[in-house]
Amino acid sequence: MTSPQTARLADSFPPFDASIQQAALLELSDRFRALPDTADLAYAAAEILATTFGVSRAGYGTIDPIAETITVERDWNAPGIESLAGVLHFRDYGSYIDDLKRGETAVVDDARLDLRTAQTAAALEAISARSFVNMPVTEQGGFVALLYLNHEHARAWTDAELGFVREIADRTRDAVERRRAEDELRRLNATLSAEVQQRTAEREALWQATPDLLCVATRDGGFLEVNPAWSDVLGWSEAELKAQPFAAFIHADDVAATDVAMAKLLDGDHVFDFANRYRRKDGDYRWLNWSAVPRGEFIYAVVRDVTDAREQQEALRRTEEALRQAHKMEAVGQLTGGLAHDFNNLLAGISGSLEMIQMRLAQGRSADVERYLSAAQNATKRAASLTHRLLAFSRRQTLSPTVTEVNKLVCGMEELVQRSMGPAIDVEIVTSAGLWNSWIDANQLENALLNLCINARDAMPEGGKLTIETGNRWLDDRSARERDLPPGQYISLCVSDTGTGMPKSVIDRAFDPFYTTKPIGQGTGLGLSMVYGFARQSEGQVRIYSEVGQGTMVCIYLPRHLGEADALSPEQEHGELVRGNDGETVLVVDDEPTVRMLVVDALHELGYVAIEAGDGANGLKILQSDARIDLLITDVGLPAGMNGRQLADAARMARPGLKVLFITGYAENAVLSHGHLDPGMHVLTKPFAMDMLADRIRGLITA
Repeated sequence: MTSPQTARLADSFPPFDASIQQAALLELSDRFRALPDTADLAYAAAEILATTFGVSRAGYGTIDPIAETITVERDWNAPGIESLAGVLHFRDYGSYIDDLKRGETAVVDDARLDLRTAQTAAALEAISARSFVNMPVTEQGGFVALLYLNHEHARAWTDAELGFVREIADRTRDAVERRRAEDELRRLNATLSAEVQQRTAEREALWQATPDLLCVATRDGGFLEVNPAWSDVLGWSEAELKAQPFAAFIHADDVAATDVAMAKLLDGDHVFDFANRYRRKDGDYRWLNWSAVPRGEFIYAVVRDVTDAREQQEALRRTEEALRQAHKMEAVGQLTGGLAHDFNNLLAGISGSLEMIQMRLAQGRSADVERYLSAAQNATKRAASLTHRLLAFSRRQTLSPTVTEVNKLVCGMEELVQRSMGPAIDVEIVTSAGLWNSWIDANQLENALLNLCINARDAMPEGGKLTIETGNRWLDDRSARERDLPPGQYISLCVSDTGTGMPKSVIDRAFDPFYTTKPIGQGTGLGLSMVYGFARQSEGQVRIYSEVGQGTMVCIYLPRHLGEADALSPEQEHGELVRGNDGETVLVVDDEPTVRMLVVDALHELGYVAIEAGDGANGLKILQSDARIDLLITDVGLPAGMNGRQLADAARMARPGLKVLFITGYAENAVLSHGHLDPGMHVLTKPFAMDMLADRIRGLITA
């Protein structure tokens, strides 16, 4: 309720009507358009309000609602009234801050009479604010600013006046925020422009300084822009490079590949790591490596001169090739030395035995002939074993692969391994449940396993423990790469010992033929070579894991086979040789006269009719004749352009179902289809015993 004194004071102010309000708003709009600074906008609003209402002071300030303070940059003051510019604490002047924080306008007609300011009226009067209006300005629900009117005397504020103050407050807030946004946009534009200039300068510096060749090309094959590195590398000026299509600089041998790369770019694809040769101005060529991307009508490329790197790679390749050749010659020397030593010993036994037989027969003495024959045969078998080991190492041995249960094979060898180890070594066999099958030669795997066990035994002279373990292995890209295998499913057969272990220098040479660390006379140096050759020929791998003083583990990795395991047939007992039936005829084709003679004589002894030919062409003539032929025995490596497999295939064109026995000193895998032979075809490896030959012939003919 307004006091009589307040009412009398209010009557002294001029009436506030619509014309006054309209004039003030027009002036405010004109002032807002002309003023660039936000502080000037707030001051203009304050000045218009103050002069319109004839009050002592008007101003606009920002609020800190937590600290309950107002910060005034500038306010309008009537003559004789001091400015409030600075920071003021609301609580120093009453409790009306609570109204403001709720978003309500604080209107005080007389500070002495209002309960919110009665106790602080003196402080308000000291700043010429006995009567005031504080109108909060909010943004997103927050109290952020204040438009205030102060008068040094008590004054009544009408609703029309308060509505006008609200209108001025809202317009001022909008104008201030708009001007702040404009200022911020100008600042951002200025900052962006500076950043663009800086980036442009940086890119220009990179364009000029980089040793890489940068260019922008058109889609029709011309240079639009090139950086100075092009001239540095090729010797052509920028104008010379732009004057011709870039195809004019390309080496003739690289034009076709460049056209393919350009077609990819024109289709919208990126081209990375593409190399071609560009002609220098002096006529030489430089290798350039391109990374290019199409963008709209242009192609952008980063190009690097890789000529020196390629020359270094080529030099390194030549050095590595020379080193490999040196290692190869060292291995050949070691191999031939070992072969010469071992075969000279064996040949001495064979030759000496034959000479002694000749001497005894000349003397009419036959008592010792059997002993000398036995010695010659033993030496021959040892020589055959040696060649088999060498062929295993070189992956040229004859394999007879079948679907094999490796767990069953390992368990079947347990007793043999136990006997071979002796009482000082404990043997443990750990087989994996559900072990996959593998397509391998079971006999060769047995030999490989026995070799590994014997090596492990020799590494434990004081005794120890030997473990044989099987497992399924699924090798991903990384694991397969570490083992030099294609990714996929494999089985592993590992033999580990607690012996002396091997240093890396020994591991690196462990698979070399005739390399051994055992004392003279205790090892041939072919055991691990044979294991390695067998594993590689079976499309597997061998790896050695060892630590000196801790022991060694050797693992054979063999590919999984999805078929069912074959039934193992017992070895046939060799007794009386099986003889042929009347008229059964065998064609023997071998380019080695001695071998051919022995096979033909053996066939005659067995009761077969034997026909012989020295090469594939003569053999084919016989096969194309009307002669009866029940079996073809042919060497694989025949001369004159037709090998044994080709002869067999041609023979079956004329004689479907003809039985074929290949005999060979080593297995040409490509010729023999890696062990996958057609029905009615078998392989016999030289040298062979006559009883084995008789069994194979009889089995093939009667099958």
